[in-house]
Amino acid sequence: MTAIPRGRARRTVLVTATCAVAVTGAMVLSGCGGGDDPDAGTNGVGRLPADKIQTRTRAAADGATAVRLSGTVVTSGRTYQLDMQLKDNGGTGSVTSQGATFKLLRVGRELYLKADADFWNHADGSDGATGKLDGKYVKVPQGDPAYKKFSGFTDKDVLLDGLLTLHGALATDGHHAESGTPTIRITGDEGTGGTLDVSLQGRPYPLRLVRAGDAGTLRFADWDKDFTVKKPSTSETVDYGKQLPTS
Repeated sequence: MTAIPRGRARRTVLVTATCAVAVTGAMVLSGCGGGDDPDAGTNGVGRLPADKIQTRTRAAADGATAVRLSGTVVTSGRTYQLDMQLKDNGGTGSVTSQGATFKLLRVGRELYLKADADFWNHADGSDGATGKLDGKYVKVPQGDPAYKKFSGFTDKDVLLDGLLTLHGALATDGHHAESGTPTIRITGDEGTGGTLDVSLQGRPYPLRLVRAGDAGTLRFADWDKDFTVKKPSTSETVDYGKQLPTS
């Protein structure tokens, strides 16, 4: 039997002992037979099956007090570009559709719309209201059809319930990253039913959604980051005087 050189034997013992050490947080040492573990040091949802990941991320989103949502939503054949901050008692941000941009502000149940002269000229069909409405907040009556349509853009629960849905059989699709944050991706019907990237740091919040059927891509940020919504002053507010446009 060939004797193992003393130096080599010492190194062998050292490596074996190192690989046997239990590392805090179940981190696997590189080179110890297991390779790098992409879920080491994460919140652990990456080790779960896709349906449980979806359950966890929905629960995290539902429990959040605030979120920023940006990207595109395609509905009824129309594309909306959104940049909204949402919380339980209100929301604020901008919506762009067909080249026109308007701002929305909801405080409690009170909804306000603010747009420039071009928006109101297009909506009104004339320039009669331009000077009165340009750059002012218009309070949207709750009985106006525009209220139901536009208030949904400012309602965190309504938007998240309608958007955070994947269609078809769920599966995981590897580890990715969104704005520097490691994520686990889940898909519906291998991606044709949408994809959702879920944070592997902290709470498993959704960070990026690609909707099924080319219906838009959205990013989520600033989870639980509070912001202020308050009613505009009287000098900033004006009455439109008739039914607001919804198209």
